[in-house]
Amino acid sequence: MSEDHYFTAQPASADERRLVPVILAGHDVHVETAGGVFSPAHVDLGTQVLLRHVPEPRGHVLDVGCGWGPVALEAALRGADAVTAVDVNERALDLLRRNIARLGAHHPLAPVHVLRPDEVPADASFDTLWSNPPIRIGKDALHGLLARWLPRVAPGGDAYLVVQKNLGAESLARWIGDQGWGDVDRIANSKGFRVLRLTRA
Repeated sequence: MSEDHYFTAQPASADERRLVPVILAGHDVHVETAGGVFSPAHVDLGTQVLLRHVPEPRGHVLDVGCGWGPVALEAALRGADAVTAVDVNERALDLLRRNIARLGAHHPLAPVHVLRPDEVPADASFDTLWSNPPIRIGKDALHGLLARWLPRVAPGGDAYLVVQKNLGAESLARWIGDQGWGDVDRIANSKGFRVLRLTRA
């Protein structure tokens, strides 16, 4: 059995690509996925909940932990000015680049910049953040990841996170609120998930 995790930079599992049908921004599309990335068979339930409850994307959207791309592609299809998608998983980044080309051949897409975390310019800021963050990396690592990216949302902008309730959504909401980055609201509960919104001060 593979010991890969979706937050592994170089997955060891066989890179067997396949096309799967999904619905993004109301469009029936096919995307390329593979083992060694998060939710390779479908748009996972947490991401579905997130995408049902976020408003229309505003300005430049940041997708943290993009995987094969459901959040970034949805934002690009729904009219963001631009999208920056980051992940540590090289296979996921390659899949997203291929999915951008695949969808872009048939649908108008906003520009999507697909980057490793250290490739994002240090002075870049974003109007909106959408993320299904990798809760299973552990609390300390998750806090470090959020402390890196949530402050990159510009003042007055919003960050939307989806977190499984039984994996610490409430404690994470309290922790984010304690950091002084802005106001935290719990905007939706669905299918065992909570959607949090941070409005940047």
